[in-house]
Amino acid sequence: MSDLLIKNVRLIDPSHHLDQVSDIQILKGKIAAIETAGSISSNENTRQLDANNLIAIPGIVDCCARLREPGLEHKATIHSEAIAATHAGITTLCCPPDTDPVIDEPAVVELINRKTSNTGHSHIVTLGALTSGLNGLHLSEMHALQQAGCVGLSNARRPIKNSLILKRAFAYAATFDMRVFIEPDEHSLSKGGCAHEGKIATRLGLKGIPVSAETIAIGRALELIAETGVSAHFGRLSSAAGVEMIKRAKNEHLNITTDVSAHQLHLTEQDISSFNSSCHVIPPLRSQRDMEALQKAVADNTIDAICSDHQPHDIDAKQAPFASTESGISALETMLPLCLRLYQNSLLDLPAIIKKITHAPANILGIDAGTLAIGAAADICIFDEGEDWQLSEDLMNSSGKNTPFLGWNFQGRVKHTVVDGQLLFSD
Repeated sequence: MSDLLIKNVRLIDPSHHLDQVSDIQILKGKIAAIETAGSISSNENTRQLDANNLIAIPGIVDCCARLREPGLEHKATIHSEAIAATHAGITTLCCPPDTDPVIDEPAVVELINRKTSNTGHSHIVTLGALTSGLNGLHLSEMHALQQAGCVGLSNARRPIKNSLILKRAFAYAATFDMRVFIEPDEHSLSKGGCAHEGKIATRLGLKGIPVSAETIAIGRALELIAETGVSAHFGRLSSAAGVEMIKRAKNEHLNITTDVSAHQLHLTEQDISSFNSSCHVIPPLRSQRDMEALQKAVADNTIDAICSDHQPHDIDAKQAPFASTESGISALETMLPLCLRLYQNSLLDLPAIIKKITHAPANILGIDAGTLAIGAAADICIFDEGEDWQLSEDLMNSSGKNTPFLGWNFQGRVKHTVVDGQLLFSD
């Protein structure tokens, strides 16, 4: 393992309130020293990277990315998406349990860990299934999943109809001090829907998903969280009403955290007006008011983190009438640029944005990442804040090219990515 010296870089590390031009010394895969620019000397065996006019941040931590393996390797693989993540400055990905087979036993966790190790790129952590097979009927072997390395538990978007089973699942998770990851959805209201319930869905003849599908699920979960004391994370919020419920619960000091998908901060139901299947996402793109409420919630810390909600697809998955297409966006390449746009639009300052994609999601996942502390693993994203570029398919490393952001102009582009002290990507 070669040592690395990153020179003259603007270092932003929200976990330590650092924003300064520095040299960063990396020895044996760890952060060894951070000093004033020009003050660290190196020997002939140390690789040097001059990052003048660039910004270094802790490696991005993405708390929701579906990698399609195991089960849907015709769409993408762990190898392809780990490489794409590295190119996007994302050094840790969290995989939900709705793979095939489901992550409900240690053998599946071990399979994913082995595949990840073989890629030699970004780290991948897993969420275990809250119920066996995600069927919502029987509790999973939570302790075995924890021992295998799962960082939390989730039922993804699969319903648990029986509230008693959900309460027992929360209580059981609490005994092992495992965080429960919730994608709030009342299945009876959302089933078969593909767009926000409103005038646009009605005009297009699409079955709508009401905001109540989110708020009813949030309300039930909050009641059971209060009763069981489980630590819980609400992922992929989409509505102003949902945000308001979370804000009240946080004011009551419930042990909860939240995230939002990056695309929900920039797109609305208006974007599906031409039946653009690239904008078919679940939860659906909602109103302008909802998008603005989500942006405000990110700014006031009601929403703790921003994720990609990466869902790569093959071409055929999006080539059908809108309602028949598969939902999801290939989102690794646009995660950082979309977050930087919030800063460029003066919604948050740069350190606050960086925290939402580094230190905050790492804390939510309970992993040692999202920081450039001395002794920490040297996972680093280095980007050019001022570089203008346009997203095209040939710039996407993910196997999935399904994104509504093709042709968008962005400012800010990843130039280098370091994972465990190794410079794995340089543009």
